[in-house]
Amino acid sequence: MNAPRLPQPSPEALAASERLVAAIRARIEEAGGWIPFDRYMEAVLYTPGLGYYAAGARKFGDARSGGDFVTAPEIGPLFAQALAAQVAQVFERCAPRIVEFGAGSGALARDLLDALGSRGVAVERYAIVEVSPDLRERQARLLAGRPVEWLDAPPREFEGVVVANEVLDVMPVKLFVKRGVASFERGVAVREGRFAFEEKAADERLAQAVAVIERAVGELPDGYASEIGFVAQAWMRTIAQRLARGVLLAIDYGFPRREYYHAQRLMGTIMCHYRHHAHADPFWLPGLNDLTAHVDFTAIADAAHEAGLDVLGYTSQAHFLLNCGLLDRLQAGHTHARASEAHRLLSEAEMGELFKVLAVGRGVDVPLLGFARGDRVHTL
Repeated sequence: MNAPRLPQPSPEALAASERLVAAIRARIEEAGGWIPFDRYMEAVLYTPGLGYYAAGARKFGDARSGGDFVTAPEIGPLFAQALAAQVAQVFERCAPRIVEFGAGSGALARDLLDALGSRGVAVERYAIVEVSPDLRERQARLLAGRPVEWLDAPPREFEGVVVANEVLDVMPVKLFVKRGVASFERGVAVREGRFAFEEKAADERLAQAVAVIERAVGELPDGYASEIGFVAQAWMRTIAQRLARGVLLAIDYGFPRREYYHAQRLMGTIMCHYRHHAHADPFWLPGLNDLTAHVDFTAIADAAHEAGLDVLGYTSQAHFLLNCGLLDRLQAGHTHARASEAHRLLSEAEMGELFKVLAVGRGVDVPLLGFARGDRVHTL
């Protein structure tokens, strides 16, 4: 691939990327010249001190602040204020506790606690599971004085609400490609001193997963390439085992299986984010780019169901936020800035349609507020 024309990093950032490249090259050599893409993705995102989420570079925020992208909670408090309505409803059926995964800057935790407080809802425990030391420090500064604790892993047994906002999309994925009727795994090798894709025959697990997809969507054409999120599915099964009672809300960009693996989506959904520029070259400046894949919500819902959870709702972010009273919150304090915030959250051209909300849970028998209209569970 040709390097994208994007803003150039500082000499210090470039040096860090080069150290990560050297470390990954060493892994490839130790593995015999090839590693699967999920191992590469894990390395560029999570290698201690060098990976994108394990180093000190700023990730969240607008371009002027040096950030690479903005998540819904970073736009303003409306997202958390609407989410609070759903959380408060769930708290009527279980303990008022929250576990948030991958809390970013901490903005969602701050605004969600404030919004619940304004509703008179006391949160007994708010825990953040965060793998990035850099982000944990940033969250701690923002949330100083608030009743928040940090965990290295999910609680063994938990009751309450689990929030995963833009978490599943940064879990490593396997890449596959169809060659005739056969399935191959796309991995990473070194050619002429640069990282490059290289294919090997898919193992039984990957080949069977591709076969499951084809039974649902039809035979994929020759040359069709995409990804499968085994790690995200395993994460969901783990949370299912540990959620004694309550609801998990997964908010991310993605599609149900039939849309995800549409025959016209020939090259999958891998995307990189750097200084508010999106590009598709995962080998450009490793460690300095966010590297993501869209979520197959059918696979995530299936993993939850197979592990004993109920699938409680699935809809677009726009429908979810509207059902949770976002417009009421907007009208209560209407300003131009808040109207712009609402537009970004709800518009089909922005986040409203691309982002979806999946709710799964155990022991919660009330229809959830956020899915009162526009529920799309039948599409999963």
